Amino acid sequence: MHAPPTAPRPRRRTRALGFAALAVAMLMSVPTAQTAFGEEARAVPGGGDLGPNVHVFDPSTPDIQGKVDEIFKKQESAQFGLDRHALMFKPGTYDDINAQIGFYTQIAGLGLNPNDTTFNGDVTVDAGWFDGNATQNFWRSAENLTLNPVSGTNRWAVSQAAPFRRMHVKGGLNLAPDGYGWASGGYIADSKIDGEVGPYSQQQWYTRDSSVGGWVNGVWNMTFSGVEGAPANSFPEPPYTTLDTTPVSREKPFLYLDGADYKVFVPEKRENARGVSWADGTPAGESIPLEQFYVVKEGADAASINAAVEQGLHLLFTPGVYHIDQTITIDRADTVALGLGLATIIPDNGVTAIKVGDVSGVKLAGLLVDAGPVNSKTLIEVGPENASADHSANPTSLQDVFVRIGGAGPGKATTSIVVNSDDTIIDHTWVWRADHGEGWGWETNRADYGVRVNGDDVLATGLFVEHFNKYDVEWYGERGRTIFFQNEKAYDAPNQEAIQNGDTKGYAAYRVDESVEQHEGWGMGSYCYYNVDPTIIQEHGFEAPVKPGVKFHSLIVVSLGGNGQYEHVINDVGSPTSGPDTIPSQVVNFP
Repeated sequence: MHAPPTAPRPRRRTRALGFAALAVAMLMSVPTAQTAFGEEARAVPGGGDLGPNVHVFDPSTPDIQGKVDEIFKKQESAQFGLDRHALMFKPGTYDDINAQIGFYTQIAGLGLNPNDTTFNGDVTVDAGWFDGNATQNFWRSAENLTLNPVSGTNRWAVSQAAPFRRMHVKGGLNLAPDGYGWASGGYIADSKIDGEVGPYSQQQWYTRDSSVGGWVNGVWNMTFSGVEGAPANSFPEPPYTTLDTTPVSREKPFLYLDGADYKVFVPEKRENARGVSWADGTPAGESIPLEQFYVVKEGADAASINAAVEQGLHLLFTPGVYHIDQTITIDRADTVALGLGLATIIPDNGVTAIKVGDVSGVKLAGLLVDAGPVNSKTLIEVGPENASADHSANPTSLQDVFVRIGGAGPGKATTSIVVNSDDTIIDHTWVWRADHGEGWGWETNRADYGVRVNGDDVLATGLFVEHFNKYDVEWYGERGRTIFFQNEKAYDAPNQEAIQNGDTKGYAAYRVDESVEQHEGWGMGSYCYYNVDPTIIQEHGFEAPVKPGVKFHSLIVVSLGGNGQYEHVINDVGSPTSGPDTIPSQVVNFP
């Protein structure tokens, strides 16, 4: 059954272990650590328990369904709530489970392979809380589990910031809500779906390094890289953009149990990847014992986090909200900073939340950075200005790293993410200036720029960036590549003058600087819904220099219900959107 939306969509309320021995030695021999200000502080201990918001189950745990239901009841509609939860299942078989997953909830298996933890049941996301509209099913995840769905098909009706990673579904996967209401796009990686995937009303979707038994349909933009069983490239009819392999990828680190001991597994980098990383059983990579992590719990401050990194520890953020008054600085190669349960970092006083040095192999994963009420110049910086080191053998990666400005309360940031380091991998990020909730408005949650890339050879796989006052993405580095881009321009622009960019009507969603000689993108869409002033004209969704080395494939712009219009798709190329109907304009290849 196909159910593409034909009516205007409503505004959404809407190498890794080189420092291991050093870390252990330091912990054994050094009782104090130097803080950033040269003061001596007590050494931060590694390891320990995972805190009250990590719920660990084994097959003998009584009333698993009751506990899972209890958490879902709290989180189902808590879109801007403060609770964070991780549901962790030890290896084994669990019968008659239907784990419904709400906001700020991560569900994951604790095996080294997804097949180590099996549900004879489902992991479900639906949209009953929002009258069948899934466009606000954000901030949740499913990872490292095998499912035998009760009906033969598992439902995962989500939109942004809701990854489906390292999953094995022994059946089909339905990405639409019950009733086939609206849904606005998501992400699958390193997963095997034995049956068909049915996106139905999903407007766009990106699937990477996976295996599927088939793909049912597409609305505007379905993009695949390195996916066995993916449909052939056919954009725009059907709207499939398919790359045989992913140029460079490294799967997200994850917590697992080795016997009775917790460890974090760090998968190795793959080149020209196709299919799942765990097909042969044990994945390739390295394990880091929990004792080499500072297990961060609510109440921890940036000083203790930085002291831990200086000691040689990695970071494991347990589910919670962390207010900081100084930047978390990671200037040591191969450091892992992994969040569980959508762990959230808020800079209260206008500092940058996280800065990574120009070092190799840092892994930031599973974190939500929420802008504070005092404007931050940046929220995340990867590498200092003018970074120049070669990290091609061991790139830094950002995976399931999300940014939010407003929505949960007033927040401001001039630029959300700045990437200065060469060779960085941005693998699934949603960078969002809020269009609903609390603390939002054209100036209330001012945020001019979403993502700015200055480094060379940066690869983005699954780039979701929305609603910024000016450019959503700006790219200055050479040889940049983006596989899948999803964007909405800022709904709340008060009038044409507010978005005027010199002689240009509006700021492009994705801009490549005139100085760039080589750049390439695949499967990229920008949509407008100027509901405050529907007469606003956006000159184009994409802007790039016309040069032989600058190439785009499968571009699309859409006016949602005629609320605002695009004159072109990229530069002055592509037909305008027009009238009240949601009819996309497309460019298959540029130039």
